[in-house]
Amino acid sequence: MLMRLLVLLVTLGFVAPVMVHAQEPFPTRPITLVAPFPPGGVADLTARPVAAATEKVLKNPVVVVNKTGAAGAVGMSFVANSKPDGYTLLLALSSISIIPEADKLFNRTPAYTMNQLIPIALISADPTILVVHADRPWKSVKEFVDDARRRPGEISFSSSGVYGTLHMATEMLSHAAGIKLKHVPYGGAGPALTAILGGHVDALASGPAVVLPHIKAGKLRPLAGWGAKRVAALPDLPTFKELGYDIEFYIWAGVFAPSGTPAPVLKTLRDAVGHAVQESNFKAAMARLETPIAYMDAPEFQKFWDKDAKMLADAIKRVGRIEEKK
Repeated sequence: MLMRLLVLLVTLGFVAPVMVHAQEPFPTRPITLVAPFPPGGVADLTARPVAAATEKVLKNPVVVVNKTGAAGAVGMSFVANSKPDGYTLLLALSSISIIPEADKLFNRTPAYTMNQLIPIALISADPTILVVHADRPWKSVKEFVDDARRRPGEISFSSSGVYGTLHMATEMLSHAAGIKLKHVPYGGAGPALTAILGGHVDALASGPAVVLPHIKAGKLRPLAGWGAKRVAALPDLPTFKELGYDIEFYIWAGVFAPSGTPAPVLKTLRDAVGHAVQESNFKAAMARLETPIAYMDAPEFQKFWDKDAKMLADAIKRVGRIEEKK
């Protein structure tokens, strides 16, 4: 009897701390929200209002940290391999799905795999639009496509880099329209925009906010949008779907956690972000960025991400292996 009692006491001694730990409230210390791109870019500019609004809901600091390098792979890999406790999160863009596919193409050890990350919420989704330099002759997608068919590989477009989102959007158009365009990659979205403004290339796929000032100034001409609906700021601009092309593409931003994060912690984070996107200061911050809020909770976001990732993987496979010039 005494032996049984001792065993019971020892067992309780080991179990009790575990039970207390499991019931520990979350969060009790600052949360890090990693932006895997430099300050001033879409990821950083979205992460900061997300962090500010979320920390008000959680009543706990949410600190944005820029972990840059390798086209976002450094920051994404850091979070994917972090302790799954809810204290290290990621603000990722559409390119989260591109890097693992590009690694496969080159037989590289992947920086991370997508199943190492679990979605918390989609924040924004900017429908990409096709613009051409104002001095070019095309006034419609039909004129652009017809000319591209007459002159395969001669009409040029800039992008933020090989396999980047701007490259993939244009590849989807090329595939759907059966045309061949000349790809001129640059080291980021900024240089790609500079290239078309300077007349060095003919076309560019871009988020609306970046090109709207130049459209209004008469330097760029929009031809169509990749969204399911027309861009609010350009109500006369048709979508590619309206024109008969079955393509849809967004430059989106979402919050992720490492896989294995406990369900109660994920629920707390999901609820917090869901409330945060309704906060007036957050809405005002996103309006200043001219970026539409497109909130989706985790289950809906997972379906959206799966579909988007497959579309990007298919595009990467069609493009094939491209060795970047040194």
